Amino acid sequence: MNYNDYLKKKIIPSFGCTEPIALAFGASRARAILKNEPKKIEARLSGNIIKNVNSVKVPGTLGRKGIEISLACGAFLGDYRKNLEVLSDIDKSQLEYMDKLIAEGLVDVSLIHEKTGLYIDLTLTDDKNRAQVIIDDFHTNIVYERFNDDILLDKRFGKKEDEDQVDFSFDKIYDFAKTVDYSDIKDVFDLQISYNYDIAKEGIENNWGANIGKLVLPDSNDYNYDKLVAYAAAGSDARMSGCEMPVVINSGSGNQGLSVSVPIIVYAKDNKIDEDKLYRGLIFANLLGLYIKQGIGELSAYCGVVTAGSSAVCGIAFINDENPQIIKETLKNSLATNSGIICDGAKESCAMKIASSLKMAFLAYKQAKTNNSFKAGDGIVKDDIDQMIKTVGHIAKYGMKETDRVILNEMIDK
Repeated sequence: MNYNDYLKKKIIPSFGCTEPIALAFGASRARAILKNEPKKIEARLSGNIIKNVNSVKVPGTLGRKGIEISLACGAFLGDYRKNLEVLSDIDKSQLEYMDKLIAEGLVDVSLIHEKTGLYIDLTLTDDKNRAQVIIDDFHTNIVYERFNDDILLDKRFGKKEDEDQVDFSFDKIYDFAKTVDYSDIKDVFDLQISYNYDIAKEGIENNWGANIGKLVLPDSNDYNYDKLVAYAAAGSDARMSGCEMPVVINSGSGNQGLSVSVPIIVYAKDNKIDEDKLYRGLIFANLLGLYIKQGIGELSAYCGVVTAGSSAVCGIAFINDENPQIIKETLKNSLATNSGIICDGAKESCAMKIASSLKMAFLAYKQAKTNNSFKAGDGIVKDDIDQMIKTVGHIAKYGMKETDRVILNEMIDK
């Protein structure tokens, strides 16, 4: 898959935090197969899904949180044909009925210990029939469908469609962003600019979550980059608190989509950066974020806004026509420092993690520009940027497996 096609597939809108939306999407699809309202929804989920849905508000549900409401709304009110916007414009008058069904035992949730990353196995039943849908690896990737004993789709054991077919390297991404005719993908980034800036502005102007963006913003009077940090964090403030505004995602995550794009968008607005440079900076940063997350997976114990925030600052360096070596050192410095931030699910504190990651990434940029970068052999720092990215992926995907299990246990008090 070439970079253009990959961007079209991965940089897409989502209405609400993507993990509860993935549950709603799967439940809606299973309901369509069942052709009737379910009497029971059985959800067998990976720990990462449980962790990421546990504490976040689901858009369209008037502040309700968690797995059960995501599944109920998907099955009864959602439209899977809208993909990650499955819960947009749902009938809110039915929410109390959803509460009643949940209280009566509509949903049964269990943890699949052997599954990591993103894995959702849903079975919906009525009085006579049963429909099953399995989603694996990324949020709308249905790999199995069954109606009673009839298997409608089964690609559980086939080759993964996406990452195995994308040839990433830092230099290839840099050259692509510098030279591509982006007319074919311009609408992708028009949507990212519009949606992500609008929800960031909403977070700044109104009361959402812990108001991290609004707390950071006054510092921008003294520090050049704090406005960029504030707007990115404010977008997360609103999104994690159930704001009914869509976001264009990166690596399956709205928070990562905000982190990788909003600082670049605000920087371009404030500094009157020409349109061509803005698009190329967004292309560079989004691809860099996707590249780093390729080795980590969409869900893990590693907080994805670290990679997205680092990529955003590299995008600003790209816009500023920095030497590629400066951009590489910025990324190394940032990843070497921020990579310890854990993911304990989607919730209001994600905004603080965005602010922390971006602030450190901007310091990493200053570090690179003043010839103070970390050297190879300083901890996990590698001389080659692609090797550094590979190292971070190994740490996150394999080294933090036990961390992920402990985080989940602490979250559900086990």
